[in-house]
Amino acid sequence: MNDWLDEISWTADGLVPVIAQELGTKKVLMFAFMNREALKLTAETGHAVYWSRSRNKLWHKGEESGHVQNVHEIRLDCDEDVILLTVEQIGGIACHTGRHNCFFKKLVGAEWLVDQPVIKNPEEIYHHE
Repeated sequence: MNDWLDEISWTADGLVPVIAQELGTKKVLMFAFMNREALKLTAETGHAVYWSRSRNKLWHKGEESGHVQNVHEIRLDCDEDVILLTVEQIGGIACHTGRHNCFFKKLVGAEWLVDQPVIKNPEEIYHHE
């Protein structure tokens, strides 16, 4: 029996890069990684689950912030080494900085210019003790 997860070219550390694209606007919201379990859970639940390299654990998008991603489509690129998710971003905030997406710095000349506003202060989103 051929497992659909076996068709993916996983990195040496068992990950695959993932791009989350917003349904409708087609904006790229964020980039992350998934391991097999994260991708399997994403497909089964319809909610984006990533692998947090910094925390070394599964990361259910929105588990702290409430800004979950409802997955409408999962695609695999031609080299079978990048996943593209089409998602509905709940709350309109994908980035932990409180912005709509993670790509808010634009290179202008020789410096990075922040060109997107903070929608909600991260201190109001995340309640760490």
